[in-house]
Amino acid sequence: MVFFCFLVDQTRKERQRKPVAGICSRCGCGASVVDLKTATRFCFVPLYWRNWRAIICTFCGAMLRSYR
Repeated sequence: MVFFCFLVDQTRKERQRKPVAGICSRCGCGASVVDLKTATRFCFVPLYWRNWRAIICTFCGAMLRSYR
């Protein structure tokens, strides 16, 4: 009998935030452009990094649009 145990972890860190003209379509508050870094780890060993940009609401935290 073979047993596989996968320990996968994904973290998202905010690198930079700038205000943007416009409002959130969900709550009506302001939005900002955020540079994000996502790291995927397997058994605490980093395997994959991705830097990307998204427009996020400053009040409710909803992701309104993402750019890869």
